[in-house]
Amino acid sequence: MSDLTFTHLDPLGRARMVDVTPKEPTHRRAVARGKVFMQPETTTAIANREVKKGDVLAVARVAAIQAAKRTSDTIPLCHPLLIGAVSVNFEIGDDAIEIEVQVETVDRTGVEMEALHACSVAALTIYDMCKSADRSMVIGDVTLWEKTGGRSGTYRRPANIASAVTNVVEP
Repeated sequence: MSDLTFTHLDPLGRARMVDVTPKEPTHRRAVARGKVFMQPETTTAIANREVKKGDVLAVARVAAIQAAKRTSDTIPLCHPLLIGAVSVNFEIGDDAIEIEVQVETVDRTGVEMEALHACSVAALTIYDMCKSADRSMVIGDVTLWEKTGGRSGTYRRPANIASAVTNVVEP
């Protein structure tokens, strides 16, 4: 990180919303990923649509889309944005569900928070729908993988950065 100034603080250190009105709208995109670690029996139940509350991934997808559109209602200094597109994909592993969310807009500020918020809400929805069967689930690795557009240009997460959750140990 080369610029350590905090744009959301005024000269007196008070929180403020950054003024983006002088900026030109540009196409912006962000990709966030996360995981919900769980017992293998839980991933099997999700894959086979055997969870009593319903189709876990369908509900988590809709929750993620809704979360992306409502990020500024939850994160106080985020600008309300007109979201152009949200895509949500899941990959079912042996002991985890991987989530990937891509958000796009044409606006004056980026959609990183929208992608991260959507990914987090998808993970929380999976947890909520499966908690009666598996209370040992762990939500982790919610990370910005890529962002494009805007003055700062493109960011891609380096592949060599270690995962935050490397081992999930049973109690």
